Amino acid sequence: MGFAFVMSISPGPGNFLLLASGANFGFSRSLPLVFGISLGFLSMVFGVGVGLGQVLAEFPVLYTALRVACAAYVLWLALKIGRSRALGPGETEKMAAPISFVQASLFQLLNPKAWAVALIVTVSYTSAESYMTSLLLLIAVFAVVNIPSISVWALSGSALRNLLAKGNRIAVFNIGMALLLIASMAPMLLMN
Repeated sequence: MGFAFVMSISPGPGNFLLLASGANFGFSRSLPLVFGISLGFLSMVFGVGVGLGQVLAEFPVLYTALRVACAAYVLWLALKIGRSRALGPGETEKMAAPISFVQASLFQLLNPKAWAVALIVTVSYTSAESYMTSLLLLIAVFAVVNIPSISVWALSGSALRNLLAKGNRIAVFNIGMALLLIASMAPMLLMN
């Protein structure tokens, strides 16, 4: 549970998206993003646990293609966030809607932190003797810990809404979130 908490609440692309979504749309409109990120990650852990990690290891071209797609998608999201300049209705250059449940679930497939955690937990926290049972228990533990942990990011963004509504603060915040999102990709892009 401790590992699940640290990995869920620590900064990464998904959590930066949650912070930006909470600030731009509020907590309740960010809930599909929360649940999509969580379901996408848990599905990834299951997929890696039943052999997807081995497939990526055996076919490095797939891994490279995934890295390129990941970088392109995160850069596109960062651009979308960084260009957003408004919180309220009727203002220009605002994000039209928060990222949907399906988009958030699919985003996890392109999230390098999620891949790293999925690989680590399936190797480190499963038992060879009762592999499938331990994998499913691991997924259940992550589900219980992950949803409240990542929700903190959306709640924090939501708490900033009043502060960010003044002047051009939301623009500065969104540019900062876009830069952090890009910076969170540096470890993945610098890996061999």
